Amino acid sequence: MVLPAVMRHPYIEASNQQSDFVQSLRRDLLISGAQPATEPTRASAVIEVREDQVKRRVLSVSASNRPTEYEVIYTVRYTVTAGGKTLLAEQTVHSTRSYTFSENLLLATQHEEAILTGAMGRELADIVMRRLGKL
Repeated sequence: MVLPAVMRHPYIEASNQQSDFVQSLRRDLLISGAQPATEPTRASAVIEVREDQVKRRVLSVSASNRPTEYEVIYTVRYTVTAGGKTLLAEQTVHSTRSYTFSENLLLATQHEEAILTGAMGRELADIVMRRLGKL
């Protein structure tokens, strides 16, 4: 994807620089030829990640009232500015996935949730990249 000139040196402002979303967004920017800035003052644009949150909730329970299925919801809220001008007003993107849970396979279940979260972070970064490409 070819990014507009204003996105050639973006700065990603996020409280968690190691989240699945931020890491995926940074990787996608690099692949697209951008050179992310290390400081907002040297950036051509600032991508401010205002929310980067993963929530989990119970979808179903067994007869003994133990969780058997969970839903994972990954939500990202962000804005894009350049030179004091808003390029993208606050946007919210989210992804939802579900998985089955077994107490007998606890490590496998935790691993499955981590894999799902990573995939969801990449999916959300792809959505944001498409929006940045249209600036």
